[in-house]
Amino acid sequence: MTTEYSGGGDPRRSIELMWGLQERPRRGPKPKLTAPRIAEAAVAVADAEGLAAVSMRRLAEQLGVTAMSLYTYVPGKAELIDLMLDTVYGEVDMPDPPPADWRARIEHLARENRDLYLRHPWLLQVAVSRPPLGPNLIAKYDYELRALEGTGLSDVEMDLVLSMITDYVHGAARGALHASQAAASTGLSDQEWWERAGPVLSKVFDPARYPTAARVGAAAGQELGGAYAPERSFAFGLARLLDGVAALIAGR
Repeated sequence: MTTEYSGGGDPRRSIELMWGLQERPRRGPKPKLTAPRIAEAAVAVADAEGLAAVSMRRLAEQLGVTAMSLYTYVPGKAELIDLMLDTVYGEVDMPDPPPADWRARIEHLARENRDLYLRHPWLLQVAVSRPPLGPNLIAKYDYELRALEGTGLSDVEMDLVLSMITDYVHGAARGALHASQAAASTGLSDQEWWERAGPVLSKVFDPARYPTAARVGAAAGQELGGAYAPERSFAFGLARLLDGVAALIAGR
């Protein structure tokens, strides 16, 4: 699976496109396309077929224009990825007023981010160390930081806590996606897979040699039916992270 990188193109052009600052021609026919329309088409292709299917030529065909004319709107795929990211960031639910309790606010945002990844799995292929500085990303970042406002944390600590939560969500979403993809690619549910693997494993697995694994594995398998439970794992890990944040806040 190929990793793409946000901010890989001309940052000036990406920002102009995301904020609608590109110069508009004063004369001539009205442009047939807009940057938002192109980004929406690219997101639709990525959702249906994966990020690798997104190319300027494919989008041109999808939008009924030539590839050369599409480049007059968007310089290339690097800037297009920035546009795609900022487009889907606009889907995050940001209720106003937000939940009254900081913990409920962070949990809401964590789940919103996880749902975003699950709706658009290609997001997990994009590294965003250079974030697309569009209006939706900045609105999202500001809203998420305000979830920690008034907790007593310093500005730097607020940023670090938010990064910790979003990093956790990213990993949890990847695990959930891999679980669903494994079931789809093999045609077996987790339980069916264990039912096939279990009898053979019992012939080679020695509980006396691996006593802790035997005990814990048996307990988890009995409770969960042998299946990986992404939602339960996500909720447990998020709760423990929030317990840690609560301890940090209490220490202020």
